Amino acid sequence: MKLLKSIIKNKIWFSILLGLLIVLTVSNIYLIKNILLLTGIENIIRLFSYFILFIFEVLFILFAIKILIKNKLKSYIIYLFIIIIYTLLISFVGYNINKVYSAINNISTSNTLYSTSIVTLKDNDASNINDIGLKTIGILNDESSIDGYEIAMEIIEEENLSNTIKYYDGYTDLLDALLNGEIEYIFLPTNYGVMFSNIDSYENIEEETKIIYTKEKEVAKENVSNNSSITEPFTILVMGVDSEKEDIKGASFNGDALMLITFNPNTLTATMLSIPRDTYVPIACFKNQRKNKITHAAWYGEDCMIDTIENFTGIEIDYYLKINFKGVVNLVDALGGVTVDVPYSFCEQDSNRSWDDNTVYVEEGIQTLNGEQVLALARNRHPNPSHCSSEWTDYNSNDFVRGQNQQLIIKAILNKVKSISSLDTVYKLLETISNSMETNMTTNEILSFYNIGKDILAKSSHSDIEDIITIQRLYLSGYDQYIYDYSMISKQGTKQTLYNFIPYQGSIDDVVEAMNINLGLADETVVKNFSFDVEDEYEEFVIGKGYYNESAIAILPNFIGDSESVARTYANKYNITLNVEYITATSDKYEVGEIVDQTTPSGMDTSYVTELSIVVVNQIETEEEEEINCSLEENADNSACIIPNFVGSDYSTFTTWKNKYSSLSIRFVETEIEEGDEDYDEDQQGIIVYQSINDDSIYTLIGNVFEIKYIAVADTPSTDTAEE
Repeated sequence: MKLLKSIIKNKIWFSILLGLLIVLTVSNIYLIKNILLLTGIENIIRLFSYFILFIFEVLFILFAIKILIKNKLKSYIIYLFIIIIYTLLISFVGYNINKVYSAINNISTSNTLYSTSIVTLKDNDASNINDIGLKTIGILNDESSIDGYEIAMEIIEEENLSNTIKYYDGYTDLLDALLNGEIEYIFLPTNYGVMFSNIDSYENIEEETKIIYTKEKEVAKENVSNNSSITEPFTILVMGVDSEKEDIKGASFNGDALMLITFNPNTLTATMLSIPRDTYVPIACFKNQRKNKITHAAWYGEDCMIDTIENFTGIEIDYYLKINFKGVVNLVDALGGVTVDVPYSFCEQDSNRSWDDNTVYVEEGIQTLNGEQVLALARNRHPNPSHCSSEWTDYNSNDFVRGQNQQLIIKAILNKVKSISSLDTVYKLLETISNSMETNMTTNEILSFYNIGKDILAKSSHSDIEDIITIQRLYLSGYDQYIYDYSMISKQGTKQTLYNFIPYQGSIDDVVEAMNINLGLADETVVKNFSFDVEDEYEEFVIGKGYYNESAIAILPNFIGDSESVARTYANKYNITLNVEYITATSDKYEVGEIVDQTTPSGMDTSYVTELSIVVVNQIETEEEEEINCSLEENADNSACIIPNFVGSDYSTFTTWKNKYSSLSIRFVETEIEEGDEDYDEDQQGIIVYQSINDDSIYTLIGNVFEIKYIAVADTPSTDTAEE
């Protein structure tokens, strides 16, 4: 009754207090709702926080009732101050939890954004889809391809296009048809410039073409995790997206950086395998799983890349993480730089692929690198002498070195993350990660890393991450091979000779065994006997690195110049149909049975060669030269009747020529220069050093004298002769 009287008497204060309590209740609900999102994180603390929030809510209500009854201004003011501060505090906590969760949730995705465009040459007058008219449009002949076929067919239907559609077996066939003028319009993934930038003949494709129409489509992913927490060993594939955009959403990628990691949360051990982008393996989504550079699997998205790696390693990939290389710049800068022991001094283009004034220089040694320098280290795989002086290009690098550099960067970032103390830094990181990373992990799985991370941070407060997590570097050994990229079986390929890295199966087996051991799928082999010498420098043993005595893959040779039997023996060995075209040669430089042409390109992987076509000489017909009569005045100027210059030639060359004209009334005078004569030269024995007439017609010699002098051969009797 007393409370009711106070409410009636103090309606304004009652309204204010009631409003604040309602706001407090909403703030509490908002905070509790966000705390509930943090599944698996500090469950006891979360339960305790619910209880505390409830108690404080009740207390604020009771205090409000008490203040209304007492009706003292000072009490109202103190209460208002406390409840406002408390409400702001729990709202701030709820907001930050929601911001963290939203950023993490944005990284986790169960959908992929695909984008397809109609592409034409830059000089085409067409500027939009309405300008195409009834021109033929090229499309990928693969109904399973979302951005190569499915979206293209939707565009045709939605835009009511009645154009003739021409089907091609591969993207490169589409590009070749466009560039060669065979067709004016083609459907391609919108990010085709990045996809094909690493193929020489298409490196300027963006400058040569333009997009006149684009359609996007979001599709559910195939490789989506179904687990709710990280408690058992797992594998994760890290894929570098070297995109021109900072936002990773919907970005096609070229598979420049591939790292397969296994992690055992129980033992805190990890294995890391960098897979070179040029590794020659069966591509899961190519027709008949045609072997190719593994980077080309990225043309068909992360699902194709995952399936490809699973197929050639036998390792099941639980998760993937796509990282936009360009976003790495912002990530490192948000951390204030990272400390890396740079293995060599080098120069590299910046994040916009610019040189000159934008060239990035990084010195050898331990130092703090900014975002641009870290990205340069992650990208670098060969010297750049055309852009930088020798002090920045004196090193050897390749895909393997680049993979090791990327591992150094990952370790450096992890070491820096554990020392974050600023909330502003956390916000910057969350924003960068949200835009630059994408994974098929569920949000709950990502959150479950909290407990692992807390354990690692507690143990590594005064040491580096690698001192807590045992990281085993794995290495893929193999050899270099240039291969003509084409398959007669699938009728696909770029029809270019491309560099490839052929991995040894033994090396693959060794690294797979190490990963399976870390995953708990295989038992570790214990080495019982070993030896060492204190005088020898310790060298870290890297699994998969070394020499494996394996035969190289068979590459189709160039048979031109060989005999038909050589090609026939090779064709029989590899079950290849031999097509032989026989011709009659008109030159005696060939031999009967010699191969003079080969229409099947050499350098192909023999496993993709079904037939070999060669051209073989089966007979030779040479035209006899017409004899020119140099004694006739009408032939005086004929090139065959011009006196050669014998000076510097062997004496036998002159006698052969002289005998051809022995029937003509020409007086030949030959003089030997003997040892002791003034013009004698021991080093020119048997060599003609003088002739009386040069570059004149043989016809003018008839009835005249032609004189030569030559150095006599030692121990040869001297003879001065005059012959007609």
